[in-house]
Order: sequence, then C-alpha cells, then structure tokens
Amino acid sequence: MYKMIVCDLDETLMNDDGSLSAENAAAIQAATAKGVYFVANSGRSYTSFQDNLAQMHLRDKKDQYSISYNGGLILENAGNRPIAVNAMPFDLAKGVFEVGADDAEAATHVYTQDKLFIYNPIPDDSAYLRNRGVEFTTITDDNFDQFKDLNVMKVIMALPTVAKRKAMKAAVEKVVDPSQLAVTFSSGRYVEFNQAGVDKGSASVQLGQLLGIQPSEIIAAGDNSNDLPMLNAVGLPVSVANGIESVKAAAKYVTEADNNHAAIAEIINKFVL
Repeated sequence: MYKMIVCDLDETLMNDDGSLSAENAAAIQAATAKGVYFVANSGRSYTSFQDNLAQMHLRDKKDQYSISYNGGLILENAGNRPIAVNAMPFDLAKGVFEVGADDAEAATHVYTQDKLFIYNPIPDDSAYLRNRGVEFTTITDDNFDQFKDLNVMKVIMALPTVAKRKAMKAAVEKVVDPSQLAVTFSSGRYVEFNQAGVDKGSASVQLGQLLGIQPSEIIAAGDNSNDLPMLNAVGLPVSVANGIESVKAAAKYVTEADNNHAAIAEIINKFVL
C-alpha cells in the first residue's frame, strides 16, 4: 500500500494556464481522506501555491506537508512551519548568482526562504510567474552581499533555449566546483542550482523518514528533469503523458492523460483509491 504521493506542480498537477482542475482536487481529497499523504513537491516557493493547497483542503493543515525549492525546504502546512531547511552555503550561492548576473539575456532568480528576488527580469518569464501566482521583487543591485543574512534556497536562470541553458550550466561549473552543485532543468525555461545532495528526491525520502514511510511506499509524479531525482528515489515513479523522454524512461507508469486532463486523478484512482 502506498502511503505518500509526492507531486510536481507545473506541467504535472497544474493545467498549462496554472489552474488546478476540479477532478485533480477531488482525487487528492479522496486520497488524503484515506490517510495517504499528498505532498506538493515544487521548485517554486510554498507561498505561490497556497491557494492550490486550499483547493485540495490541505492549506494550513496540521500533519500535512509541502516541499519547496527542489527540496530546499520542507514545511508542515499548518502555519507553514519549517521542519527541514536545506539552504545553500552563501559563497556557493554567490558564485552561481554572479555568473547569471553577467549574462544580459538571463533572468537570474534568487529564492530565499520566504521571498523571490529577480535580477534582470524578462517579460516572458515574469508573465509565466504571475500566471502561477508567483510574487517577486525586482533587484537592480548585483552585489550578492544583500542576501548575507538570509537563507538562499536556490539560484536559477531563465533563458530562451536549451542550448543557452546548457551553456549557463557549463559557465557556472567553470567558476563553482560542480561537485558542490545539484543542477536541473525545468519548465522548458530554467536551469536550476541547488546545493549538492538537495533535490526533490532527497527531500521526499527525508520527509518519509520523519513520517515513518519507506521509499517503497511513496508514489512520485513529474514531467521534467528536476523531477528525476524524485522518481528515482521512490517505489512507484510516474510520468504524466506530457513528460520528457528521460522522465518517461525512469517511470514505472506513464499516464494516458496529460497535465491538462487530470493526470494526477488518473494516478490516484489507479493506485490509491
């Protein structure tokens, strides 16, 4: 029996317009009523999906949990209480940021524990974020010391092509020791940098340990490369129909439905209810 579902949000649970379908919400409510944990496991900040948690009847709930920042932060939903903070060392985050800030084409995001700051925002990226309820503060100062007293969870860059995102990864790894980094790609627009050992999979296992749940008792659902550590860490890895090929290859089950047609409800109805 599966005891926990960890689920990516964008392009997996959410429709392309950023909304949560009634069918998915109802299936999640049925799963949690059965005693199965449903854990949003997102690269985004927990602040951006509170309304979605409300639709799932999970917002501000005791003994219900969320994972943000690609595993950087694990919260109990009640009061958004941190139970694990996996922040980047300051010098590591600074090195990554400075490479991004030097690229005039990149929108460089700095996710602190509670807020998102963007250096050199790009209109297309900003519109994508606002469509998903993501609030951010634009910064014009590229002196990273402004974040010295904050927990930096991850640093990411929005760039328009796969080639440019891969080039950014290579540029960062010339400056920062690659062994210190966990690097992923997401949403067809981002290259993301966390501390090595911090990813959606490590956080899923970490939360499972806190709840007495074995990896074999966890379902993970995703669509993109930043979901691969999560899929590789659990008993039942699932790709939605619109997942990229590497995610489908890692999955034991690929849904018939895509994210716009209640793929998560399909998973819950097949494996939980």
